[in-house]
Amino acid sequence: MISFPNAKINIGLYITEKRSDGFHNLETVFFPVGWSDALEIATSDEVQFSSGGIHISGDPESNLVMKAYRLLKRDFSLPALKIHLHKQIPFGAGLGGGSADGAFMLSLLNKQFELNLSGEELEQYAAQLGSDCPFFIRNKPVFASGRGEIMELIELSLNGMFILLVKPPVEVATAKAFQFVVPANPEISLKTLIQLPVQEWKDKITNQFEPSVFQQYPEIADVKQSMYDFGAAYASMSGSGSCVFGLFYKLSDGWKSLFPAPFLTFSQKIEIV
Repeated sequence: MISFPNAKINIGLYITEKRSDGFHNLETVFFPVGWSDALEIATSDEVQFSSGGIHISGDPESNLVMKAYRLLKRDFSLPALKIHLHKQIPFGAGLGGGSADGAFMLSLLNKQFELNLSGEELEQYAAQLGSDCPFFIRNKPVFASGRGEIMELIELSLNGMFILLVKPPVEVATAKAFQFVVPANPEISLKTLIQLPVQEWKDKITNQFEPSVFQQYPEIADVKQSMYDFGAAYASMSGSGSCVFGLFYKLSDGWKSLFPAPFLTFSQKIEIV
Protein backbone atom coordinates (compact mmCIF):
# COMPACT_ATOMS: atom_id res chain seq x y z
CA MET A 1 0.00 0.00 0.00
CA ILE A 2 1.25 3.48 -0.83
CA SER A 3 0.47 6.99 0.41
CA PHE A 4 1.81 10.44 -0.31
CA PRO A 5 2.68 12.47 2.82
CA ASN A 6 2.27 16.15 1.97
CA ALA A 7 3.92 19.26 3.34
CA LYS A 8 2.39 22.15 5.27
CA ILE A 9 3.03 25.86 5.52
CA ASN A 10 2.65 28.14 8.51
CA ILE A 11 0.58 31.22 7.79
CA GLY A 12 1.71 33.45 10.63
CA LEU A 13 3.77 32.15 13.53
CA TYR A 14 3.89 33.74 16.97
CA ILE A 15 5.87 32.36 19.91
CA THR A 16 3.75 33.35 22.90
CA GLU A 17 5.72 31.91 25.84
CA LYS A 18 8.39 29.47 26.90
CA ARG A 19 7.02 26.53 28.84
CA SER A 20 8.45 24.94 31.96
CA ASP A 21 9.10 21.73 29.98
CA GLY A 22 11.47 23.58 27.64
CA PHE A 23 9.04 23.75 24.72
CA HIS A 24 7.27 26.90 23.53
CA ASN A 25 3.62 27.80 23.19
CA LEU A 26 2.69 29.32 19.86
CA GLU A 27 -0.07 30.54 17.60
CA THR A 28 -0.05 29.59 13.94
CA VAL A 29 -2.23 28.46 11.07
CA PHE A 30 -1.25 25.18 9.47
CA PHE A 31 -2.24 24.86 5.82
CA PRO A 32 -1.60 21.70 3.73
CA VAL A 33 0.21 21.95 0.39
CA GLY A 34 0.88 19.41 -2.34
CA TRP A 35 4.68 19.03 -2.14
CA SER A 36 4.76 15.34 -1.22
CA ASP A 37 6.91 12.34 -0.35
CA ALA A 38 5.89 8.77 -1.23
CA LEU A 39 5.58 6.09 1.45
CA GLU A 40 5.06 2.40 0.62
CA ILE A 41 4.67 -0.62 2.88
CA ALA A 42 4.46 -4.36 2.19
CA THR A 43 4.56 -7.40 4.46
CA SER A 44 7.94 -9.07 4.70
CA ASP A 45 9.90 -11.75 6.58
CA GLU A 46 11.82 -9.06 8.44
CA VAL A 47 11.56 -5.33 9.06
CA GLN A 48 13.35 -3.41 6.31
CA PHE A 49 13.62 0.33 5.71
CA SER A 50 14.91 1.87 2.50
CA SER A 51 14.76 5.35 1.03
CA GLY A 52 15.24 7.23 -2.22
CA GLY A 53 15.12 10.78 -3.49
CA ILE A 54 16.70 13.29 -1.09
CA HIS A 55 19.33 11.49 0.98
CA ILE A 56 18.26 10.57 4.51
CA SER A 57 21.19 10.30 6.90
CA GLY A 58 21.35 8.72 10.33
CA ASP A 59 20.00 5.56 11.91
CA PRO A 60 16.78 4.40 10.18
CA GLU A 61 15.27 3.70 13.61
CA SER A 62 15.42 7.43 14.35
CA ASN A 63 13.22 8.20 11.33
CA LEU A 64 9.66 9.11 12.30
CA VAL A 65 8.31 6.49 9.88
CA MET A 66 10.04 3.76 11.86
CA LYS A 67 9.10 5.36 15.16
CA ALA A 68 5.46 5.36 14.07
CA TYR A 69 5.68 1.66 13.19
CA ARG A 70 7.32 0.79 16.52
CA LEU A 71 4.79 2.92 18.39
CA LEU A 72 1.78 1.03 17.02
CA LYS A 73 3.54 -2.33 17.20
CA ARG A 74 3.70 -1.92 20.99
CA ASP A 75 -0.11 -1.96 21.12
CA PHE A 76 -1.08 -4.06 18.10
CA SER A 77 0.06 -7.28 16.48
CA LEU A 78 1.67 -5.87 13.36
CA PRO A 79 3.66 -8.04 10.93
CA ALA A 80 7.20 -7.32 9.80
CA LEU A 81 7.17 -4.79 6.98
CA LYS A 82 9.27 -3.71 4.07
CA ILE A 83 9.08 0.09 4.18
CA HIS A 84 10.25 2.45 1.45
CA LEU A 85 10.23 6.25 1.72
CA HIS A 86 10.89 8.35 -1.37
CA LYS A 87 11.87 11.76 -0.01
CA GLN A 88 11.03 14.92 -1.97
CA ILE A 89 10.08 17.43 0.76
CA PRO A 90 13.36 19.11 1.72
CA PHE A 91 14.78 19.02 5.24
CA GLY A 92 15.25 22.16 7.35
CA ALA A 93 12.62 23.98 5.32
CA GLY A 94 9.81 24.47 7.84
CA LEU A 95 7.46 22.31 5.77
CA GLY A 96 6.96 19.49 8.27
CA GLY A 97 8.05 16.74 5.91
CA GLY A 98 9.33 14.40 8.62
CA SER A 99 6.23 14.97 10.73
CA ALA A 100 4.04 14.21 7.72
CA ASP A 101 5.90 10.95 7.06
CA GLY A 102 5.37 9.79 10.64
CA ALA A 103 1.69 10.76 10.75
CA PHE A 104 0.92 9.22 7.36
CA MET A 105 2.60 6.00 8.50
CA LEU A 106 0.18 5.83 11.43
CA SER A 107 -2.79 6.35 9.10
CA LEU A 108 -1.42 3.84 6.58
CA LEU A 109 -0.99 1.14 9.23
CA ASN A 110 -4.44 1.89 10.64
CA LYS A 111 -6.03 1.40 7.23
CA GLN A 112 -3.95 -1.53 5.99
CA PHE A 113 -4.35 -3.64 9.13
CA GLU A 114 -7.84 -2.46 10.10
CA LEU A 115 -6.81 -1.24 13.54
CA ASN A 116 -10.03 0.82 13.75
CA LEU A 117 -8.33 3.76 15.43
CA SER A 118 -10.40 6.94 15.38
CA GLY A 119 -9.01 10.25 14.17
CA GLU A 120 -8.69 11.39 17.78
CA GLU A 121 -6.80 8.25 18.75
CA LEU A 122 -4.46 8.64 15.77
CA GLU A 123 -3.79 12.23 16.83
CA GLN A 124 -2.87 11.02 20.31
CA TYR A 125 -0.36 8.60 18.85
CA ALA A 126 0.93 11.30 16.49
CA ALA A 127 1.51 13.70 19.40
CA GLN A 128 3.97 11.15 20.81
CA LEU A 129 6.03 11.49 17.62
CA GLY A 130 6.24 15.30 17.51
CA SER A 131 4.38 18.57 17.95
CA ASP A 132 3.48 19.00 14.26
CA CYS A 133 2.47 15.39 13.67
CA PRO A 134 -1.20 15.55 14.81
CA PHE A 135 -1.93 18.16 12.13
CA PHE A 136 -1.20 15.67 9.38
CA ILE A 137 -3.89 13.34 10.69
CA ARG A 138 -6.51 16.04 10.01
CA ASN A 139 -4.61 17.59 7.10
CA LYS A 140 -7.02 20.52 6.82
CA PRO A 141 -6.48 24.24 7.59
CA VAL A 142 -6.37 24.71 11.37
CA PHE A 143 -5.58 27.36 13.94
CA ALA A 144 -2.99 25.74 16.21
CA SER A 145 -1.88 26.69 19.71
CA GLY A 146 -0.05 25.07 22.61
CA ARG A 147 2.99 23.33 21.10
CA GLY A 148 1.00 23.08 17.88
CA GLU A 149 -1.02 20.07 19.00
CA ILE A 150 -4.13 22.04 20.07
CA MET A 151 -6.02 22.51 16.81
CA GLU A 152 -9.23 24.18 15.74
CA LEU A 153 -10.57 23.74 12.21
CA ILE A 154 -11.04 27.09 10.50
CA GLU A 155 -12.78 28.37 7.42
CA LEU A 156 -9.94 29.38 5.14
CA SER A 157 -10.36 29.00 1.42
CA LEU A 158 -7.50 29.99 -0.85
CA ASN A 159 -9.01 28.01 -3.72
CA GLY A 160 -8.11 29.40 -7.12
CA MET A 161 -4.94 31.11 -5.87
CA PHE A 162 -1.47 29.84 -6.73
CA ILE A 163 1.23 28.96 -4.24
CA LEU A 164 4.95 29.00 -4.94
CA LEU A 165 7.43 27.47 -2.49
CA VAL A 166 11.13 28.18 -2.77
CA LYS A 167 13.90 26.76 -0.61
CA PRO A 168 17.33 28.32 -1.09
CA PRO A 169 20.36 26.06 -0.55
CA VAL A 170 20.56 26.67 3.22
CA GLU A 171 19.04 24.92 6.22
CA VAL A 172 17.94 26.59 9.45
CA ALA A 173 18.32 24.59 12.66
CA THR A 174 15.13 24.86 14.72
CA ALA A 175 16.97 25.10 18.04
CA LYS A 176 19.14 27.93 16.73
CA ALA A 177 16.10 29.79 15.39
CA PHE A 178 14.42 29.68 18.81
CA GLN A 179 17.50 31.16 20.53
CA PHE A 180 16.82 34.61 19.14
CA VAL A 181 13.03 34.79 19.50
CA VAL A 182 11.56 36.80 22.38
CA PRO A 183 8.12 35.34 23.21
CA ALA A 184 5.26 37.81 22.89
CA ASN A 185 1.52 37.63 22.31
CA PRO A 186 0.25 39.27 19.11
CA GLU A 187 -1.84 42.39 19.66
CA ILE A 188 -4.64 40.76 17.66
CA SER A 189 -5.06 36.99 17.63
CA LEU A 190 -4.02 35.25 14.44
CA LYS A 191 -7.40 33.52 14.52
CA THR A 192 -8.92 36.95 13.83
CA LEU A 193 -6.29 38.19 11.37
CA ILE A 194 -6.53 35.11 9.17
CA GLN A 195 -10.10 36.08 8.26
CA LEU A 196 -8.89 39.26 6.53
CA PRO A 197 -8.54 39.29 2.73
CA VAL A 198 -5.18 37.84 1.65
CA GLN A 199 -4.01 41.15 0.22
CA GLU A 200 -4.23 42.64 3.73
CA TRP A 201 -2.04 39.98 5.36
CA LYS A 202 1.27 41.56 4.31
CA ASP A 203 1.37 44.21 7.02
CA LYS A 204 -0.59 42.29 9.66
CA ILE A 205 0.40 38.60 9.71
CA THR A 206 4.04 37.86 10.47
CA ASN A 207 6.38 35.01 11.30
CA GLN A 208 8.32 35.89 14.46
CA PHE A 209 11.34 33.92 13.29
CA GLU A 210 11.93 36.10 10.24
CA PRO A 211 13.94 39.02 11.73
CA SER A 212 16.65 36.84 13.29
CA VAL A 213 16.70 34.22 10.53
CA PHE A 214 16.88 36.88 7.81
CA GLN A 215 19.83 38.46 9.62
CA GLN A 216 21.69 35.15 9.66
CA TYR A 217 20.60 34.08 6.17
CA PRO A 218 19.96 37.14 3.99
CA GLU A 219 19.39 34.91 0.96
CA ILE A 220 16.10 33.80 2.56
CA ALA A 221 15.02 37.43 2.88
CA ASP A 222 15.96 37.92 -0.77
CA VAL A 223 13.60 35.11 -1.80
CA LYS A 224 10.73 36.73 0.05
CA GLN A 225 11.40 40.12 -1.55
CA SER A 226 11.67 38.51 -4.99
CA MET A 227 8.24 36.99 -4.51
CA TYR A 228 6.71 40.38 -3.74
CA ASP A 229 8.54 41.88 -6.72
CA PHE A 230 7.01 39.13 -8.85
CA GLY A 231 3.51 40.01 -7.71
CA ALA A 232 2.78 37.91 -4.62
CA ALA A 233 -0.26 38.97 -2.62
CA TYR A 234 1.44 37.55 0.45
CA ALA A 235 4.82 35.96 1.13
CA SER A 236 6.37 34.53 4.27
CA MET A 237 8.90 32.13 5.66
CA SER A 238 7.27 28.84 6.73
CA GLY A 239 7.87 27.68 10.29
CA SER A 240 11.44 28.13 11.47
CA GLY A 241 12.92 26.73 8.27
CA SER A 242 14.42 28.20 5.15
CA CYS A 243 11.49 27.74 2.74
CA VAL A 244 9.54 30.83 1.68
CA PHE A 245 6.07 30.61 0.19
CA GLY A 246 4.19 33.14 -1.89
CA LEU A 247 0.46 33.33 -2.60
CA PHE A 248 -0.47 34.70 -6.02
CA TYR A 249 -3.70 35.51 -7.82
CA LYS A 250 -1.83 34.88 -11.07
CA LEU A 251 1.47 33.07 -11.53
CA SER A 252 3.37 32.91 -14.82
CA ASP A 253 6.32 30.61 -15.51
CA GLY A 254 8.70 33.56 -15.21
CA TRP A 255 9.46 32.59 -11.61
CA LYS A 256 11.51 29.63 -12.87
CA SER A 257 14.28 31.92 -14.08
CA LEU A 258 14.33 33.69 -10.71
CA PHE A 259 14.99 30.50 -8.76
CA PRO A 260 17.18 28.10 -10.78
CA ALA A 261 19.04 25.14 -9.24
CA PRO A 262 20.24 24.72 -6.54
CA PHE A 263 16.97 26.33 -5.33
CA LEU A 264 14.30 23.70 -4.65
CA THR A 265 10.85 24.77 -5.82
CA PHE A 266 7.24 23.68 -5.96
CA SER A 267 4.13 25.38 -7.29
CA GLN A 268 0.46 24.49 -7.57
CA LYS A 269 -3.00 25.94 -7.98
CA ILE A 270 -4.70 25.63 -4.61
CA GLU A 271 -7.76 23.39 -4.49
CA ILE A 272 -8.47 22.40 -0.90
CA VAL A 273 -11.90 20.81 -0.48
